[in-house]
Amino acid sequence: METNPIPVVTVQTSPFDDQRPGTNGLRRKTAVFEGKKNYLQNYIQSVLSSIDLRDRQGCTMVVGSDGRYFSRAATEIIVQMAAANGIGRLVIGHNGLLSTPAVSCIIRKIKAIGGIILTASHNPGGPGGDFGVKFNVANGGPSPDTVMEKIAQVSRTLEEYAICPDLRIDLGRLGRHDFDLENKFKPFRVEIVDSVEVYLNLLRTIFDFSSIKSLLTGPEQLKIRIDAMNGVMGPYVRRILCDELGAPANSAVNCVPMEDFGGRPPEPNLTYAASLVNAMKGGDFGFGAAFDADGDRYMILGENGFFVNPSDSLAIMAANLSCIPYFRQMGVKGFARSMATSTAIDRYVTSCNQCVCVCRVAKALKVALYETPTGWRFFGNLMDSGRCSVCGEESFGTSSNHIREKDGLWSVLVWLSIMAARKQGVEMIVKDHWAKLGRNYFCRLFDYDGVDPRVAFYLMRDLEAVITDKAFPSQKFAVGSNVYCVERADNFEYIDPVDGTVARNQGLRIVFTDASRLVFRLSGSGGRAGATVRIYAESYEKDPERQNRETQAVLGPLIAIALKISDIHERTGHRGPSVIT
Repeated sequence: METNPIPVVTVQTSPFDDQRPGTNGLRRKTAVFEGKKNYLQNYIQSVLSSIDLRDRQGCTMVVGSDGRYFSRAATEIIVQMAAANGIGRLVIGHNGLLSTPAVSCIIRKIKAIGGIILTASHNPGGPGGDFGVKFNVANGGPSPDTVMEKIAQVSRTLEEYAICPDLRIDLGRLGRHDFDLENKFKPFRVEIVDSVEVYLNLLRTIFDFSSIKSLLTGPEQLKIRIDAMNGVMGPYVRRILCDELGAPANSAVNCVPMEDFGGRPPEPNLTYAASLVNAMKGGDFGFGAAFDADGDRYMILGENGFFVNPSDSLAIMAANLSCIPYFRQMGVKGFARSMATSTAIDRYVTSCNQCVCVCRVAKALKVALYETPTGWRFFGNLMDSGRCSVCGEESFGTSSNHIREKDGLWSVLVWLSIMAARKQGVEMIVKDHWAKLGRNYFCRLFDYDGVDPRVAFYLMRDLEAVITDKAFPSQKFAVGSNVYCVERADNFEYIDPVDGTVARNQGLRIVFTDASRLVFRLSGSGGRAGATVRIYAESYEKDPERQNRETQAVLGPLIAIALKISDIHERTGHRGPSVIT
């Protein structure tokens, strides 16, 4: 306990006009947070002030980071400001590290009022990279629109913030630390906790660890390779997959968290996890996975580098939940996917509802499927109301109602559980699924980054006018020998079945009569200069003889249609996309 009370200081400031959080919190270049005077302080004060004073006084909050550059300095500022703003207790991961799934888990476990996560997800780190601040609410999930709007309102009129600049905390020292503050009756408490333990204990209640351990250590041992991409997942991979489940220590690579993630974007895809892809192509490993910086996204690879599309992964998980003790006990209450995600899971749910024996863990005769806008907060409402058990997005994120965030390691353990139960490799599991339900060729084809926001706005506005014209549904597009007939088109609107709130303008959809789709969407992730326009394409193939073609070749005609009707190259000045995934 400190002998002299620590002073609380009020600092005058001026508001910034760019602090409304997006889909994944507030993301900006690191130089903005680090270099603009009071930029971080203003936003943290806006977050804290968005909590009603009566709820804030004496409450508990969780703080964690993915370890990127500026995280330690930012964590210290958050501790100082939380103390000055009446927070009673902070729970922080050892050395400031907590994965996003672990933060959600701890919030729910200790019934905290919320948590602050310092991450920019898969965006690059380092002084020249990106930084981000997320605020998760009491259910453990991302802030809903109402909270984000309140944060934005506070930020636009902020004139001062409160801080205890003399308060210092050693993030490397586990245990409880109490501090006396001026004008505060009770001490302010900081608890530095093991980053992995609470989350690991939750996973033990979900999975059959002995079954997975037998898969990884038995006579027919599955050799795995797991790439933590020098993000926060290193300690989790080593502790859970190696120490707990028996995978050899050399199964885990790039497990030392680095401020710049080793100089590469911590994005688990075929481009940035190229070293994992190459290792898997050698045929020495039967299962591979990579995680993003904060551990909520993942990529699955099978032997010889067989890639599992995240939309397929969601559908295959849904079809094999009977392999997981948690779902055998709890049942399945429903599924959800974002609108931009492939409709592969829709086909499983349809088959499940037509023949209840297909869904062996479903308690009801009908299993619901929800299509939501992009953003994990929309799934949270469904889960809190008991409507949804498993959900996912096309951007390498799936999870269940055990927490309220995407969960990369949970997803990997689901796959290992399926492999242990079915005694099949990744590729065979995927192809069996396609043979039964058909294959949805799907790709987020193009990301156009750095588009002038006005150009992006008018591009989407004009495209909406084209596709919502009454004559558009009768149009046909011929590309080579392929003819696509428009069935319907709209600007996706979501009415939340729980509280009735409406989310409009969530993306433009074109659905063709053969079940092919095109989707155009403005990304809300933030962090980069300008706007990001994303184009998605999907084509369904029932014939098993035609399910092994290259995705880009199958979707080529749809790509041509998308470029033609949007005129995106001419309007943006881009010669091509910034990213193809």
